[in-house]
Amino acid sequence: MVIPRAASAKLKEMTATMPVVTVYGPRQSGKTTLVRQLFPDFAYANLEHPAVRDLALRDPEAFFSRYPAPAIIDEVQRVPELLSYIQVKVDESGKNGQYILTGSHQPVLRAKVSQSLAGRTAILTLLPLSLDELAAAGRTFQMEEIVVKGFLPRIHAGRVSPAEVYEDYYRTYVERDVRQLVMVENQHSFEVFVRLLAGRVGQLVNLESMSGDVGVSAHTLKKWLSVLEASYIVFRLQPYYANFGKRLVKTPKIYFSDVGLAAHLLGIGNGPQVLRDPLVGGLFENLVVAEAMKWRSNGRRFEDFYFFRDSNGLEVDLVMESARRLHLIEIKFAMTPNPSLERAIRRVAAVTSALSKTIVYRGDGFPIAGEGEYVNFGNMASRLDELAGKQD
Repeated sequence: MVIPRAASAKLKEMTATMPVVTVYGPRQSGKTTLVRQLFPDFAYANLEHPAVRDLALRDPEAFFSRYPAPAIIDEVQRVPELLSYIQVKVDESGKNGQYILTGSHQPVLRAKVSQSLAGRTAILTLLPLSLDELAAAGRTFQMEEIVVKGFLPRIHAGRVSPAEVYEDYYRTYVERDVRQLVMVENQHSFEVFVRLLAGRVGQLVNLESMSGDVGVSAHTLKKWLSVLEASYIVFRLQPYYANFGKRLVKTPKIYFSDVGLAAHLLGIGNGPQVLRDPLVGGLFENLVVAEAMKWRSNGRRFEDFYFFRDSNGLEVDLVMESARRLHLIEIKFAMTPNPSLERAIRRVAAVTSALSKTIVYRGDGFPIAGEGEYVNFGNMASRLDELAGKQD
C-alpha cells in the first residue's frame, strides 16, 4: 500500500509553475514513489542503473533523446553534468514542468543546481513519513511502537522487519554513500561515531569530547558529521540567540531524521525495550522534533525552529519563530499534566515574551493554567498549524 504524502499538492504546484523541480531527501524516503505516482506519463530515467548512467555520461544528447521532456531523472547527483544540458533545454522550451530531478546527496547536488539551474528550479525536501501521514492512512501507534518501527515508507508498505530494513539501510549507506562523499579510512571508527550520536539524541554536540571515545580527531568528526547531515541521516538544531541579558549556550543539539534508525543503532528491537531504555526521553524528544521538521518541509513552511538554553541550564526543547514571534514547545516523556512540567517553559516565556506555551507529551490535550496547552505527540502537526496562524 502506498501512503499518500502531504507534499503531493506542493509538488504539483511547483511543477505547474517552474520548468524544473528538484526533490531532495534521504534514501528510501519515498522520492521516486511520489514523483512517479503523481506524474505517470513522464519519461523516467534512473541514474543508479549502470547502463542508463553510462549513456548519460557517454552521450548526453542520446540520453535526452531516449528520455525526452517531460521527464523524471532519478538520483541526478550521479551524473551532475546533465544539469548544464537541462539548463539549455528548459531555456529553449520556455515551458514549465519539463524535468523533475531527485537526489540524495545534498552538497553535491545543491552546489550543481545552484550553479546551473538558478532561477529555473523549485526545491522540495521529502523526509520520511510523518505521524500525520500515517494517521491519514488509518495507522496510529503507541509511542514505543513507532520509535521501533520508524518512518521509512518501505516498512509501512508491507510486512518487513524494521531491524532488517534499518540494518540494510545503514550498511548500504556506509558502504556506498559515505565512500562517495568522504574518505573514511577507518570504517569501524565511523560506525562507533554514528552509534555514539544515536546515544546522544537531544543532547548538545561536543565533538572534542567524542573524539577521545572514537579515536579520531575532532576535525575528522566534524567532516563526518557534515556528511551525515548532508545525507539527511542526522540534523542539527541550532540554539536561539537573542539579547536576553543572559549567557546563552551556542552549541547545537543532534537528532536523527528517522528515530527508527537511532533506535536500531542503540540495539532497541521492541516496544518494551524502548520504555525500559535510559535514553527513552531523548528518543521521544527526537520523535517530536523530527515531526516539526517534517511539518515544515511537507508544507514548505518558512517558520524557523531552535532550542533555548542558557548557561544556568534553563532550557526549552523547541522554539518556533513565526511572524517574528516566538512559540515555546517543551517535550516531556510523561502522560499526566503536572505543574512541575511547566516550570522551565514558564520561566523561559517570561524571559522571551513568547506568544504561546505548548507541552508535547503522551497524554491527552489539556490546558496549561494561565495560557497554553498540553498536546499529545500525535497531534503535533495540528498544533503547529494552529501556532503558525496565531496573531497578536
